[in-house]
Amino acid sequence: MPENNMKKSNIKYFVFLHILLFFYSLSNVCSKLVSKERFPSFNFFLFYGCIIAILGVYALVWQQIIKHIPLTTAFCNKAISIIWGIMWGAVLFGEEVKWNMIVGAVIVIIGVIIVVKSDEQ
Repeated sequence: MPENNMKKSNIKYFVFLHILLFFYSLSNVCSKLVSKERFPSFNFFLFYGCIIAILGVYALVWQQIIKHIPLTTAFCNKAISIIWGIMWGAVLFGEEVKWNMIVGAVIVIIGVIIVVKSDEQ
């Protein structure tokens, strides 16, 4: 019975991890936005400040998550942010999603599943 509770607890931390990775992917959006701004402008400092804030929160929450999930598993899941990047590029910046990007995303997902399954055993 305790093993079942441990799996439920890990699921909870995996959900937190993926919410955190979604949040982390927003730093890439801000990076792209800041790159379009002139250096001493208000928007430049706003977006740059958002990057610092997002990465600061990410670092603090990441430390809490890796207390409950093996580091190898958590770090492997970080690759999911590539998929968020593809989505943000298409939705916010009108970038074209190409077939090789989809194939790459599928490979990333398969890799994450393999690592997570091997850590469960």
